Amino acid sequence: MDGRLTAPPPSGPPRRPGSSTPRARRPRHRHRRPRPVLRWLKRGLAVLLLLPLLALAGGAAALWWTLPATQETLRLPGLSAPVQIGFDAAGIPRIAAAIERDAAMALGLLHARDRMFQMEMMRRGATGRLAEIAGGSALRSDRFTRTLGLAQRATADLATLPAETHDLLEAYAEGVNAWIAARGRFVAPEFLLLGAPEPWRPEHSLLWGKVMGLWLSGNWRQELDRARLATLLPPERLAELWPEDTSPGQPGAVIPDQGAALDPGHLVRLAAALPRFPEQGTLPASASNAWAVAARRSASGAPLLASDPHLGFQAPILWYLARIDLADGAMLAGATSPGVPLLVIGRNRHLAWGFTTTHSDTQDVFVERLAGPDAYETPDGPRPFTIREEVIAVRGADPVVLRVRETRHGPVVSDLDADPPRDAVLAVAMANLAAGDTAAAGLHALNRAQSAAEARAAAALITSPSQNLTVADTAGRIALYLTGRTPLRRAGDGTLPAPGWDGGHDWTGWLPFDTLPHVEDPASGALANANNRVAPADHPAFLGRDWFEDWRFRRIGEMLGAAPTHDAAGFAAMQRDTVSLLARDVLAPDGMLRSLPRPAGTAGTALDLLLGWDGDIRAERPEPLILNAFLRQLGRRALAAGGVPAGAWTARSGFLRLVLAPDGRGAPWCDGDCRGLAGRALEEAVAGLAADLGPDPAAWRWGKVHVARFEHPLLRLIPWLADWARLEAATGGDEWTVSRGGVGPNGWAHVHGAGLRLVADLADPDATLASIATGQSGNPLSAHWGDLLAGWRDGRPTRLGRLPEGAGGHLALVP
Repeated sequence: MDGRLTAPPPSGPPRRPGSSTPRARRPRHRHRRPRPVLRWLKRGLAVLLLLPLLALAGGAAALWWTLPATQETLRLPGLSAPVQIGFDAAGIPRIAAAIERDAAMALGLLHARDRMFQMEMMRRGATGRLAEIAGGSALRSDRFTRTLGLAQRATADLATLPAETHDLLEAYAEGVNAWIAARGRFVAPEFLLLGAPEPWRPEHSLLWGKVMGLWLSGNWRQELDRARLATLLPPERLAELWPEDTSPGQPGAVIPDQGAALDPGHLVRLAAALPRFPEQGTLPASASNAWAVAARRSASGAPLLASDPHLGFQAPILWYLARIDLADGAMLAGATSPGVPLLVIGRNRHLAWGFTTTHSDTQDVFVERLAGPDAYETPDGPRPFTIREEVIAVRGADPVVLRVRETRHGPVVSDLDADPPRDAVLAVAMANLAAGDTAAAGLHALNRAQSAAEARAAAALITSPSQNLTVADTAGRIALYLTGRTPLRRAGDGTLPAPGWDGGHDWTGWLPFDTLPHVEDPASGALANANNRVAPADHPAFLGRDWFEDWRFRRIGEMLGAAPTHDAAGFAAMQRDTVSLLARDVLAPDGMLRSLPRPAGTAGTALDLLLGWDGDIRAERPEPLILNAFLRQLGRRALAAGGVPAGAWTARSGFLRLVLAPDGRGAPWCDGDCRGLAGRALEEAVAGLAADLGPDPAAWRWGKVHVARFEHPLLRLIPWLADWARLEAATGGDEWTVSRGGVGPNGWAHVHGAGLRLVADLADPDATLASIATGQSGNPLSAHWGDLLAGWRDGRPTRLGRLPEGAGGHLALVP
């Protein structure tokens, strides 16, 4: 428009020329009002297009709301005084509290804030309630834990704990529940679908110890495997599958200076009914390292301690780092585990400690003769089973009713078989299931201990699991104490299922704590354990027959003996050592491998690489892959030739060395020709690798296939989300190296190892170095979901000083 006023156009029809009055005329077009149906259809279509956008926006907002604020003040009733929590750049908290109880409440709130779903999975796994959310795939695990009655035993143990430990568990639960009450289903992303978690109770914290006691003491499974193989192999061949350990087994000398008849079919079915790693709620064969040196072998003039427990990998990892400082000067720094209000591995102002699994034989299988449908035979006559019914809810299916029977020895595991024998059942006696478990009180006392002597007293209270507790204190002392209850047997060595009806193999009590092979202030000035034998074979305290090989123990000794003194950085580097003494043994100048005829083609090139290699299992080298593939194939071939069914047993290094012995001792496992079998195993292993990785062995890389994988327990089942939430890192090491690189039964993925590494220098309360393999948060949307992985992979630990390094937020808790 040009801004000028104009007249509106005529509104009526145009006049015909010469006409004075317009004639009414019917309009040619008429605007019709839209029909109501069409109008609502258009509106409905718009709503349908808008709803997904609104749902996405709402979902994104809900997910975002599950992330905790970086700056926050919360009211926590029950505190005696305000608690200040500062976070470093990695989300590791520094808790400043007035008293121990306040710190426990704060830690409970932090665990719920960062790891509530992990706590929920632990609680469900221990109480047999995984199938409620995971469906029928979790039924094997639920049946097993319900049969063992972990929940009932935790509740019973709570009532027997000292009042101060009970109060600490109560305080922790109050902190957890305060966060649940404040956040509801927004406590973590998983609960948006599951609903708000149930309140936490003090006995739930004891479940963690029950699970650890179960999975760190697996001898009863070996008894069943051995019993099954005893029906297939002669005694001399059976013994060779478990070569007896005759090593000295002295932690302070680290630096060099008959069974009842059983139904084989039932044993096969029972093995299939029991959960095995890597199924949900299970752990692999466990292993760990810990060592310490006295003040005279330390560059700082005070003892040093290193500890790296080896467990199955998951995301988030089992460990949660924290530092706690109290008003009276007491402090704790190191690794906690969500669900537990105490420091598991770490230090206080005067004492540092770490754990390795002893692998004492603390479990036995008993064959119980039936005396009618509801009773079994005992030396005093028939006795009725203790019976209870468990109802297991299953997502998407009808509930499952489980009838659990117990004998005087323990729970009946035969009932896990759908077709159990009619004349006898198998019951398991487990020290970790015995009444009066005071492990929580012992760990509480250890957190408070100010000296090696007080640590010894605390160790006596840790009734389960059976562990080696390595300690160092500011007075210059180092020591190794055994924890856990080890049974005294009336007869037998616990290697095979024993008759239960006559009492001849019953447990008569526990080995007295002071008779166990503890070590204090060794003359060498150094202590170490890597799950190897902890006492000479002739020690009066019989701990068991079967032990892990001592490859890692001896390698630790080599490194400790390589220098007169050590420092914290050097200990941290030792934890990442990948030299394999087994590889060097296999490649020894007088070994069988060097006497093999050189095969043609790719296998010959692979053999040349092995023979020129130094035995370091580095990620960037091809030889570790060639060696491990060869040993796996060799073990499978030898076991098959010896009559062991596929999957019934995995060859250990002692058995492999028997097969590779130059003197031919392994001939019965090789159809008389172990050299020929080894040559075929090498060619088959190399052919399999070439099919996957190409024809040039020099181009293969251990780190390409040996990838540490950390997966969310539920998201790993959803294809796209599994890839998004998965954390991975190429790693060196293998089953026999200090930097443990354990693999599963198939493939080469790194699934088991040191999810935590910790080093403490007793010269400085702030000189604690720690790394975990994922991040502090269990929320995949958090910046702290996997931000510690690179430091764990590359050997860059975090220093747990009093003041956090870098700005990571602040949380204030007020009464």
